[in-house]
Amino acid sequence: MNLSRRDMARFLAGGAVALPLMSGQAQAQSRRDTLVIGLDTSDTVTFDPVRQAQYTPPMTLAACYDTLMTFEAPDYINPKPALATSWARRPGGDGWRLILRQEVKFASGNMMTAEDVKFSFDRLISMKEQTQVYIKAIDRVEIVDANTIDLVLNSPNAPILPILCNPACAVMEKAVLLKNGAVSTADARETDKATEWLNGNSAGTGAFRLVRWERNSQIMLQRNPHHWRGQSPFERVVIRHLSDSAAQVLAVRRGDVHAAFNLIPEHIASLQSDTNVTIDKLPSLDHVYMALTQNPAANPALAKKEVRHAIGMAIDYDGIISNLLGGAATRAAHFLPVGVTGSTPEIAKQIAFHQDLEKARELLKFAGLADGFEMEIAYGNAAVAGVSYQVLAQKIQSDLGRVNIRVKLNPMDQVNLRTIYTTGKMAGGVLTFWNPPAVSNDLWASAVVERVAKRVGWETPPEMTALVKSASEAQDVEQATALWIEWQKRVVDQANHFVLFQPTYQVAVRKSIKTFPLTAAGWQLDIGKVTLA
Repeated sequence: MNLSRRDMARFLAGGAVALPLMSGQAQAQSRRDTLVIGLDTSDTVTFDPVRQAQYTPPMTLAACYDTLMTFEAPDYINPKPALATSWARRPGGDGWRLILRQEVKFASGNMMTAEDVKFSFDRLISMKEQTQVYIKAIDRVEIVDANTIDLVLNSPNAPILPILCNPACAVMEKAVLLKNGAVSTADARETDKATEWLNGNSAGTGAFRLVRWERNSQIMLQRNPHHWRGQSPFERVVIRHLSDSAAQVLAVRRGDVHAAFNLIPEHIASLQSDTNVTIDKLPSLDHVYMALTQNPAANPALAKKEVRHAIGMAIDYDGIISNLLGGAATRAAHFLPVGVTGSTPEIAKQIAFHQDLEKARELLKFAGLADGFEMEIAYGNAAVAGVSYQVLAQKIQSDLGRVNIRVKLNPMDQVNLRTIYTTGKMAGGVLTFWNPPAVSNDLWASAVVERVAKRVGWETPPEMTALVKSASEAQDVEQATALWIEWQKRVVDQANHFVLFQPTYQVAVRKSIKTFPLTAAGWQLDIGKVTLA
């Protein structure tokens, strides 16, 4: 989409809601036309749905792209229709047949077809990015007729339907993507050139379209007048990068933003008496955790399981939740968040590490490290769920210091941190997050045994991969629950990943907003469903 200089100037004026030269009437009008969100977006590296694997971008992607099906809070078990209106097992039982919604238009005004759906999935599969792993059970997509597609699976009982809700499975306009360098053939990973264009534009059927992204500054969206659900009341959306909680609370108090996402408990408390602001809350399925390498070349001490167990027993998890988060969180045993099959607070109490400093010291002595040792913890210069990684790192540094583990803190840019982590070059511990690309136990567990294990130097035994497959494909709920509990016991004992907390979203929202639908499905907010009071 090409904007004229005049159109772009008008768009930018609408997005900058606090420009001092704007008249009161014009400013008020812009606030009615423009939804402004304050959010730490420092982790954003791309808006190509296929290449996205970060925390905040799914909010934007879900606004610009629709998927075949979706989730509606608080039901994260049963997918709801979106671009597909119904689905059933295809003949033979080796996949699913989906009926496509008719009369759906892309933001360009062109009609969505089965060809667009097939191309989107072909590209996703051929690019072989992390997002392809999410849908590894899909062997291919076949067009049955103009309104029907088949997803042919290589594992018929794989839990694929919930995964189709994730923004990586966005349906994109084939003609536009081809024009801008997209490739769906087997060599797509090397030859596809569409990402650069997609970082400043979009080609979806969503309520909005991306028109500009300035890293660590702002993201700009413009309303899609053709959206099949009906037009949003907002002509524009501006997501302003505000990394500091104090800046966000000031912006929401002044009305410079309609909503602030990254507020610390003290700032949440300070807004309780503000008559212009409400605090929206929603339990999330995200978690913040510390990954710990066992690569002896990085740190010989961490190669010993007893040492990693000692670290798990030195951390003050209750203090993190109560003091740093004001109690607005819970904690799961491992990578299955509380609320999904096999994960409850009671199970977490039975399985997860808890602070026991005396036991931690005994384990270090057993490992020949009675005098402790030195290690590094790396983290991004950012905030997550109302707490900065720096404060969290300092808390863990203090906790580990009580058993004579001397921690060196290594703050860095979020993008650099992810590169170090995903390439397995971490020197010790890494503080990071996990949010669900889709609500599926298989995704969380498979990530651990297939990808995250490699990052920390753990060679996963074949029986762990087999356990994940058995649990994911179990048709009986009781059997699945028992298998998932067993899986959590084993990965907790492995002690490479320590879930620190599973946050409750606390978002400050101006009362000029009527509907602000938060979601834990992986994209935080359904921007297209936000309405004015």
